[in-house]
Amino acid sequence: MSKSCTQKAMSHNNKYDFCRRAGVLLTLGVALCALAPHAVLGQSKDFPNRPVRLIVPFAPGSATDISGRFFGNQLGIVLGQPIVIENRPGADGSIGIMAAKNAPADGYTHVVAGWTNLTVNPVVMKDLPYDPIKDLKPVSGLTRSMLGLTVSGASPIKTLDDLVAAAKKSPKLLDVGTFSAGYLLAVEWFANTSGVRFNNVPYKSGATINNDLMGNQITATADAMSALGPLVKSGKLRVLAVTGEARHSDFPDIPTVKESGYPEYSIYGWSAIYTRAETPDDITNKMAEAMQKVMVSAAAQEYRKKVGSDFLTGPPSAMRKFQIDQYQNFKRVADAAGIKAE
Repeated sequence: MSKSCTQKAMSHNNKYDFCRRAGVLLTLGVALCALAPHAVLGQSKDFPNRPVRLIVPFAPGSATDISGRFFGNQLGIVLGQPIVIENRPGADGSIGIMAAKNAPADGYTHVVAGWTNLTVNPVVMKDLPYDPIKDLKPVSGLTRSMLGLTVSGASPIKTLDDLVAAAKKSPKLLDVGTFSAGYLLAVEWFANTSGVRFNNVPYKSGATINNDLMGNQITATADAMSALGPLVKSGKLRVLAVTGEARHSDFPDIPTVKESGYPEYSIYGWSAIYTRAETPDDITNKMAEAMQKVMVSAAAQEYRKKVGSDFLTGPPSAMRKFQIDQYQNFKRVADAAGIKAE
């Protein structure tokens, strides 16, 4: 064979070898892609094999923090791994939500989300940095708690009528403290319904508000009864009315806002565990199943009685429906109170 023919043959063989190798690599790549979902499943079969982070988007001592710490502890017992609570307060819960949104979608980071950051912020805030539906998915509901419209235990204001009368008589707007948009919405809705106006004083935590309330730095506040209970029982704070459909089981002498002359007024704070939307469903389902075990435990039932809250039970799909229904309700509340997104 001539040198030219030999070179052509070698060139042909090199091309053949290259194509053959490329084909093998392509086939291997396709096989690996096909196995990828199974690899993810394989990683999640032993979930969790290390501590799980639970972000609380509000300060220690808040109703969300109290709920998150209790359920986090119980969830850790069921899962066999510690649940590490991380408080990330600020921006009406948005900072904590963003921390969960930006965390790896591996099931090791969850957030105690709720009415403020999932259904109120989308109503009252423009350019929200997260989408409550697209960026997060529910794992489990936690609690639903009525609020209390509250003054200092030493205040001369004894009833809602007294509060309304004081607001109308005062030469300046009465100061009312709130630490999230949800509580602001509750106060503004009552103000609009009763025909008065208040001056909102923003705080970073309910604990700070209560200190100023007891020190007569502000006139009133609104907070979850689960957080107010101990201070009310000690006489340091006085709840003028609760915001539930019926009276609070632990405080049967306190009237509801509805029966105090405002039949359309009823509002609850609520919380739930959410995670990044891309988290694998099998991990989410394992977390959801663990939470259902927590909900029916004796410890959880005792906690429910202690804080006077209702449990939000059911699968993640039920929590999603509840979230959407609540958003629509708060949108109606905001429209009725004349509250615009800012």
